[in-house]
Amino acid sequence: MRLKLYLDEDVPLAFAQALLNRGVDVVTTQQTGNDGQSDTKQLVFATTEGKTIFTHNKRDFILLHNEYLRSGKEHAGIIISDQLPVGVLLRRFMKLLFLLNDGDMKARIEFLSNWK
Repeated sequence: MRLKLYLDEDVPLAFAQALLNRGVDVVTTQQTGNDGQSDTKQLVFATTEGKTIFTHNKRDFILLHNEYLRSGKEHAGIIISDQLPVGVLLRRFMKLLFLLNDGDMKARIEFLSNWK
């Protein structure tokens, strides 16, 4: 099944719109009313909804991923990227979306820098 995405509040809304324009199932923290929530709550929400979270917050989400692994919990996936122009993000993301599905992302962390 194709990835369903949840964009963290630090991700530009223009990127969300570009994904929507390409038929990607994506929602933002702003759309769900979750802006301002902790990273832990964002990951719990994404997991509950079966959505892979995309964020620019590398440090905190690597820590959360490791916490989940240590405690034997699974999340629906984390994708991390440096802040880049929307066009660059989109090009890399579309490569990732073409090759990975929601099952591939379960309890996995992926760095968009690997998808150049």
